[in-house]
Amino acid sequence: MAYNHGVRILENPTSLTAPILGTAAFQVVVGVSPVNLAEDPYKATNEVKLAYSFAEASAAVGYSNNLKDYTLNQSISATFKKFAVAPIALINVLDPKKHKDAIPKKSYQVDALQATVDIEGILLDTLVIESGETTLQADTDYVTSFDDNGYAVITLLEDGAGKDATSLSVSGDKIDPSKVTSNDIVGGYNVSTGKESGLELVRQVYPLFGMTPGLITAPGYSKDPVVASVMAAKCLKINGIFTCECIVDLDSTADGATKYMDVKTVKEKSGFISEHMSVVWPKVRIGDEVYYFSAIYSALIAYVDASNDDVPNLSASNKPIPITGLCLDDATDSEIVVDQEQANLVNSFGVSTAINFNGFRSWGNNSAAYPGTTDPKDRWFCCRRFFSWWGNSFILSYFQKVDDPANTRLIESICDAENIRGNSYAAQGKCAGARITFNQDENPITDILNGKIQFHQYLAPYTPAEDILNVLEFDPTMLEEALGGGE
Repeated sequence: MAYNHGVRILENPTSLTAPILGTAAFQVVVGVSPVNLAEDPYKATNEVKLAYSFAEASAAVGYSNNLKDYTLNQSISATFKKFAVAPIALINVLDPKKHKDAIPKKSYQVDALQATVDIEGILLDTLVIESGETTLQADTDYVTSFDDNGYAVITLLEDGAGKDATSLSVSGDKIDPSKVTSNDIVGGYNVSTGKESGLELVRQVYPLFGMTPGLITAPGYSKDPVVASVMAAKCLKINGIFTCECIVDLDSTADGATKYMDVKTVKEKSGFISEHMSVVWPKVRIGDEVYYFSAIYSALIAYVDASNDDVPNLSASNKPIPITGLCLDDATDSEIVVDQEQANLVNSFGVSTAINFNGFRSWGNNSAAYPGTTDPKDRWFCCRRFFSWWGNSFILSYFQKVDDPANTRLIESICDAENIRGNSYAAQGKCAGARITFNQDENPITDILNGKIQFHQYLAPYTPAEDILNVLEFDPTMLEEALGGGE
């Protein structure tokens, strides 16, 4: 051990801001990630991975700066880098055994015992490395790693067979995200193996982690009406009892909504009408980075909830978002400008967007069910989320009382606890009120004899103040008083 005498310092690399925790909007994201960069590339496919930090997410499913090809990267970046909120559940559907391509043999220069293979997605265990006529052996003649660009770095060992090589011939396999289809996102159940995949894995979230899904997203893929319809269906009866919401992207390709006037037609054509769905349009920029809006919007909602005592009563509309512009989903990611008047029209179709009002802000309160429904519980997305959250909380709170004697003590204990809870949230301004009753007429003796009791709960989350009007009127009497006041 060194002998120290004097004053010393030690510098550590800068860490990301510690994320704030919240589960009301617990994100469950289905998409594609660079699994070749994960700790175990072959155990990162169609498994639910829970992450509380950027490092955990990167290790679980892999991460690179390629946001275009790897949609899970967008949600990981938005969640941990842009909003610093946690946790998040990640489901990668890219299978390195299936979605892959061969790498043609090519020669790479060796410098200081190292050669860099400048190809993304390389599966290290498939590499065949040759020095002249000799095929080198991993861990005996060389070791491999990845650089910050996701490129494979081959380091020759000083006592290995290729130590004097000036170039290496390299071939192998790489993952190919372009081979992933919407069917992979939708997933299913394999009868022969008993394995679930894609969106079917939402069912496993609560049994695995004890947390109910809050938001389901599939950045980019959700613009496909088939994927979006499955997402909406998966929001209901999770594990037979829980409910959540989903965020979907409206198609902004050349075949979709390229102008704000197109939004209504494309939304209706896509069949986006679920009250458990929020539709966002178009894509967004952060400098040179391009994101599907659903990745940013979902992380924003999670941040708003986590900053509000993990209660989802606040609307995510008119909140600052760290973007620098809006763009379309075409080859050039064309920049578009939406002002407040145009954004209001987009909102009237049941779609949320963003406006630049001294900085970009999210804009829109309606669920996809609007204008088809005007029920405030289902029209306002924040109210819809409040109902889902309250229902899930009720189930989790009183599950322990299932099979207890259906007597007065049980009924009173549930009523007292819920009314105290409701009064508490009302006092905090998180809702206008919440009360629960046990009505005799809703509980006939035949039901009680069959082991069934029913409560009736009334919830009143505040609706968003979407339209604030101030009527200005000229008052001549004030002018008269002012001019005559000097006499």
